[in-house]
Amino acid sequence: MEQNTLKRRGIGLIGSDPELASPGYTLYAPLAANGRVDLVDLDGELAHQWQLPFRPGRHARILADGSLAYNGATLNQPPLFAMWRKYSGGSMARYDEAGKVLSEVRDDFQHHDAHHYDDGRVLYTAVEPLTGADAARIEGGVEGSEANGIVWSDVIRETAADGTLAWEWRAVEHLNPADFGLQPHYWREHWPLINSVFPLDENTVVASLRSVSAVILIDRATGVATRVADRATLAQQHHATPLPDGKLLVFDNGTFRTAESVTYSRVIELDAKTGEVTWVYQDSPREAFFTPFMGGAQRLPNGNTLITEAAFGRIFEVTTDRRIVWEYVVPSFTEYPDPDTAQVFPGISNAIFRAYRYTAEELPWLQK
Repeated sequence: MEQNTLKRRGIGLIGSDPELASPGYTLYAPLAANGRVDLVDLDGELAHQWQLPFRPGRHARILADGSLAYNGATLNQPPLFAMWRKYSGGSMARYDEAGKVLSEVRDDFQHHDAHHYDDGRVLYTAVEPLTGADAARIEGGVEGSEANGIVWSDVIRETAADGTLAWEWRAVEHLNPADFGLQPHYWREHWPLINSVFPLDENTVVASLRSVSAVILIDRATGVATRVADRATLAQQHHATPLPDGKLLVFDNGTFRTAESVTYSRVIELDAKTGEVTWVYQDSPREAFFTPFMGGAQRLPNGNTLITEAAFGRIFEVTTDRRIVWEYVVPSFTEYPDPDTAQVFPGISNAIFRAYRYTAEELPWLQK
């Protein structure tokens, strides 16, 4: 009998309603698969595959010219703290369909997210060390859980196409730790743990702060951060992305949700100006859909939403009235290839960070 619970429940294509599903191909990068990126069609069949030089520094995405933007884990830095190996990156590169490097930006302190613009710029998250009085200013978290006395603090950077620094925002300069304290259960090794960054417009960046459960808007000119939602609404969320109608789509993980004793994940729309929740997807029963970390949501051209239940490699699509019309479970189960990560996260995994759906027109090389 199959001993892996996820395999036993079913892998690959679970179900599809081709009349309601948004047409196209789904892209994902298995986190432990040592640099493999897969593209599958609506039947769950492999349409294309890349083999890249680094395991994922989280995820891959297709740009307007059809190239693959991929954040790779260089592992050039020794582990800054236990979790660093899990979500560190370092290489932010573009590849062609054959896996040839077209361009690359390097920062060995990069982690989680890197947004590749179509013109070659890169917006990404990184860390810097806080010690002494600066570290002591950070509120909350588990007492004494700093990384050898260091609190690693987030920095958002944007580089020009040639890799030169064009803009920088430091959390320690612009966030008041009294207003953005770590949740009580969180280790004090990393604050505020920004797991997604995205340009809202040319003047504003939207960022998701996991370890304080907040989504903020950052004014590029002044650095001022405006809170859109906090732990009254969110719980260790991921992937806050703008929608054309002025809303934000957010994957709300639900770990240590305020005033709740049951853990469950959901995807929500937030009004970017008021923080009002205007649409929700959650399962029934609600606890049937849950990933304690990672996760993503993408609004598709037909109005459906592609959702990544990341820790368990599950990707599914729902309509606006919350009907599931496509479901796929990543069939790749591997161990992390590097010993440092494998020690902290032992065993096999089919986890991914995010998945994205693309139309055939967005993949011109696929038709050759």
